[in-house]
Amino acid sequence: MCRTYNMIGSLTTLKSHLEKNNINEFKSLKDVIDFQSSYPAYRQQLISLHENLIEQEKYMLKMDLQQLDIDIEIQSQQSEQRLIAEIEKMKQQLYISTNDSPANFFQRLTTDLRQWNYKRQINRKENNFGTEVKKSINKLVDIHRVKNNRYQFINSQFSDAVSLSSLQTLSELERKKATIDELNSFIYGALGEQSVVKTLETLSDEYFLINDFAVSFSPAIYNSQENDYIKSIQIDHLLVAPSGIFLIETKNWSEKSLENLSLRSPVKQIRRTSFVLYKLLNNEMSKFHLQLDKHHWGDKKISIKNLIVLTNTKPKEEFQYVKTLTLNELLGYISYFKPTFSSIDTQRIAEFLLDINDLKTIDTK
Repeated sequence: MCRTYNMIGSLTTLKSHLEKNNINEFKSLKDVIDFQSSYPAYRQQLISLHENLIEQEKYMLKMDLQQLDIDIEIQSQQSEQRLIAEIEKMKQQLYISTNDSPANFFQRLTTDLRQWNYKRQINRKENNFGTEVKKSINKLVDIHRVKNNRYQFINSQFSDAVSLSSLQTLSELERKKATIDELNSFIYGALGEQSVVKTLETLSDEYFLINDFAVSFSPAIYNSQENDYIKSIQIDHLLVAPSGIFLIETKNWSEKSLENLSLRSPVKQIRRTSFVLYKLLNNEMSKFHLQLDKHHWGDKKISIKNLIVLTNTKPKEEFQYVKTLTLNELLGYISYFKPTFSSIDTQRIAEFLLDINDLKTIDTK
């Protein structure tokens, strides 16, 4: 099986965008695609869940209101009984005090004051009887009013109650859907790149696959033929084979997309990458020397083949120095070329490129 390194580029970008938007529950590309296709079902499940929650709340409110009615009645009766008992006790004390007739003037004055106080308290309690009873049940009545208002709202506007209940979770679900939909190009790209990787991984372990190969240069590398200063290169897949190196750019374009989009941009990208790698691999840059076994007639040159793989439809147009293939043609094209490097040399080339990829930025001074 082909030895593979690095996550595919579109998948890395997709994962980065999702994490930036605090979406971390998806563990694979399949999870993301499943979420997209199942979104209507997820949304309906969420609404159904909140419908059940509101139905349960309505039932519990009904039970609470019935119990509160009982509690209010009991509390009212207990308050009435307590107040009646207090009034009756003061009346008895007044009666006893009335039958008490002390001879001493000051004692009579004290008794008169006591009787006046009893009468005043009795009068106050009798006048405020209803108010005191209401005061004792105020808390229960307030709770009853709040629960009853909620119950009436649910009963008369059930769909609005469900909408309010599910608002936050639905908004979060819709936010995730909108964020993922904005990343459709990366999803389609990742699907295409993933299919290419699965195809290439069927090759033997003499092959080395480096996904998302990307390097920057400081200062930029000058290509005199194109009058182009190259600050960085990036390629979807770099396959190191016994027959040389294959640079592979993947496009998961439909036939309709192929009519509207141009391959000239990826062609330019792959040619720039090919130019830089050729200079690096064939010792044309003084700082980078790759020690390979020599032919009896001199140093080996590492050939680089430029490929654009279309996972759906193959375009009719052809490009100089860049071959366009369908996914089904890929393995046959790679196998067509005869090996020129030993397994040790192939591994040295792969390790050399992996080291470069790890550097991220190369000082070309």
